[in-house]
Order: sequence, then structure tokens, then C-alpha cells
Amino acid sequence: MLSDSTLDRIPQGDSPVTYLLSQLTAREREEFLTSLSGLEASIFEHEWSLWARPEQRAPHDWVERRKHTWLILGGRGMGKTRPGSEETIKRAEELGREYRDGSIALIAKDPGDARKVMLEGESGILRVSPPWFRPHWEPSKTQLTWPNGVVANIFSSEQPDDLRGPQHHFGWWDEPGKAKHPQETWDMYQFGLRLGQDPQTVVTGTPRPIKTLKDIIADNDTVVTRGRTQDNEANLAPSFIKYIYRKYKGTRLGRQELDAEMLDDTFGALWTLALIEQHRVSRMPQLVKIVVGVDPQGADPEDDEKGELAETGIVVDGIDEAGDLYVLADRSGHYSPDDWGTAAVEAALEFGAELIVGEVNNGGAMVEFVVRTAWEKIQARRKLTESYRFDKVTASRGKRTRAEPISQRYEQGRAHHVGSFPELEDQMTTWVPGMKSPDRMDAHVWAATALCFGEGDGEQEATW
Repeated sequence: MLSDSTLDRIPQGDSPVTYLLSQLTAREREEFLTSLSGLEASIFEHEWSLWARPEQRAPHDWVERRKHTWLILGGRGMGKTRPGSEETIKRAEELGREYRDGSIALIAKDPGDARKVMLEGESGILRVSPPWFRPHWEPSKTQLTWPNGVVANIFSSEQPDDLRGPQHHFGWWDEPGKAKHPQETWDMYQFGLRLGQDPQTVVTGTPRPIKTLKDIIADNDTVVTRGRTQDNEANLAPSFIKYIYRKYKGTRLGRQELDAEMLDDTFGALWTLALIEQHRVSRMPQLVKIVVGVDPQGADPEDDEKGELAETGIVVDGIDEAGDLYVLADRSGHYSPDDWGTAAVEAALEFGAELIVGEVNNGGAMVEFVVRTAWEKIQARRKLTESYRFDKVTASRGKRTRAEPISQRYEQGRAHHVGSFPELEDQMTTWVPGMKSPDRMDAHVWAATALCFGEGDGEQEATW
């Protein structure tokens, strides 16, 4: 084990291994590595304390169990997942020694994210576990079991009530900023974190100024470490680093996503996160009408070599008898035309929407054609008999002018998000005139306008 004084000398971006090997000549490095036996090489590979960079090392107060929560805030690709995995593996070993068994919670946005990132990802538990302490994964139970009997179960922020009841010694929550119901998830989890002498939590994520994350940071029982994307430059593709910094360095999004800054509200934006948070709800009420808004991307994403095209915005909104607006779903993404048409129709069917509203400035008749084609395919496949309505809308006014009446609904406390929609809310709270087209926000504005003020341009309505 390396002394604290040695660790303190390691520069940002280096691990103890890379730093110490850099002090040797090429011949000395080769002699050292070839001198290791198979067992020694395996131990060397899986001893995380040798590979962790300074910003990935557990803080002293956490190691000494004086802090309840270790929050790792980092830019994209900074290496947040690896310390989350390693700390979970370490705690599984300790629980086996201390209690002969143990219970761990693994919390993510949804089960798919947990599996793709926390378990099977490049730095996930199943990928970095040493061969002598590799857990058994049972997908049907969404459960990991280590050789010593310690068990970890996956929980989803989409179903926070699933955390009501289970008890845990330890837990890892990944990306709270992406959570569907962040506050409810955190609350239910904390009530069950009550086993053993010193139950603790590690939280990993990119900073997003939601109330839950701000409260975790402000808690005296939280210790925070931060890292930037460029700190992990040695393990990222050079082309990625070059492109991502050229495109986003110095921008608000870059400061959040690359430099891990927790940012305040954008001056001039029509919405603030506090305004959205104030009227957020956890469940959808009885609604009298539901509309899907679509803002199509300008071209096929397969032709987008640089990844600079906007997404297709697909947002589902509803309205109740009192005229309050509700955001129900955000299904936006990078789609081919056929795929975004299908996604829009599937969203309409899922929520019982009676109208799809699509912006036609860029696509013209193509927008109606894509949605109609998707509907006819789904109708034939499912043998549906009902008809469907589509309304074209044209952006004859500027984005800000169109969005202002919807923003006023929020200010009046008459607009609510059913859960959390991080990407949509980021666009709403950061967009100002002159920035690139906010596809998700536009789709939301189209749907909300149709619900609150009428159904698009009227004369261009189509039914099939």
C-alpha cells in the first residue's frame, strides 16, 4: 500500500501505476513487468488503489466512516463509474467478513441503464471484478450474488416505491441527475439504508442543478470529489477529446458536461429549474386531452458524420379540466425518418393521445407522410380500427415568441412535469435566442400550444 505522502505527489491525470512507472527507464519498466508471475500480474491488475487517479480515490473521511455519502461529480468520460464499481466490490468483501452476508442497493435511472453501465459497462462491476471474487448475475432477479453470500439488487428511479421495505448495508446510485423521480428515490433509499454499524452510499454522476443533488452536496454528511473529462484523457480516444472540446469548450453545456460545474440559471432563459421543480408532480392526474408534439430533425442521422445534427423532438403533453398543463413523456432522440415516425405514433398510442402535432418548416409534406406511414404500418400489424389525427404547424413566429405563453403557464403554477425529464429541462432552462434549435423544447411548445390555445394551423389537419 502506498503512503499518503507518495499519493499526494501524484499529479492530476496520473494513477500511482502510471506515475511510478514513468519514473523508470523503458528497460526498468520492462524488467519489472516481465518479472511478475501470473498470480502477481493478476493481483497487480486488480489492485484498484494502484490505478485510481487522485480524483478517483476515496476521501479520508469516507474511508474512516466519518461521512455517510461520497459524491463523485465528473465530466463525461472522466471515470466516475470505475470508483463506483470498485467501492461496491470492496464493500461486498468487507460485508462478508463482518456479517457473513450483506445487502447492497444498485440504483439507476432504469434497469437498462443499471445493466449497461453499472454491471456490464467497460468499468462495470462484472467487467472489473477480480476472477477470485466475481459475482454471479441473475438477470431474471436483477440480482448479483458474490461468492461470500453478499447480494446486490438493482432498483430503478422510475419505481422508487420498490425501495420501500428492503434494507441495505451499502448502496451505489448512478446519475441522479437522470432520475425519473430523484427525490422520492433518495428518500425511500435512505429509509432502508439501516443495516450494520456504518451504512454508506456512493453517488456518481454529472452535475445537474436539481434540488435533490444540491441537497446531497449541501449535507454535512457528504464528501464531494470532482473530476474533468480531460483528467481521463489518456483513456479516451484522441479524436473524441479534440472534437468535444472544440465544440463545447467554454460553453455552458461544456462547463457542466466536461468540467463538472454545478451551474445556476441562464440569464434570459424563459424557464428556471426552480420554477419547474416547484410544480413537479409524481403522478399523472385525470386528463381531458393528450397531444404528441413532434419537431423533426433536418436530415437522416446516418448521414451525419460529425454528430452535429439535432435530434427529433417527441414530447407528450396533456391538459386537465382546470386547464393545467402536464408533461408526460420525452421520447426525443436521433432517429431515421421511419424510426421517429414510429416513435411518435407509439407514444400517441401508449398515452391515448388524440392528436399528433408536427412542425413542417423544414420537412414540408414529408412530416405528415412519415407519421401517416408509421401509423398505417402499426395499424395493420396490430389490427387497429380507430382513426388518427395529425395537424401541421408552421413556425411563422420566433421561438421565444412562441414559447412565452407556455412559459407564463409555468409562472402561474399551471404547468407540471410528471417526474423528471433531464434533457428537455436542460434545453428549457438554458436556451436563449442565438443558440442552436432546441428540438425537445420545440416539440413541447408545439404540443402545449395545441392543448392550451388550439390545434395548430387548423386548415392543414389530416385524419386517417
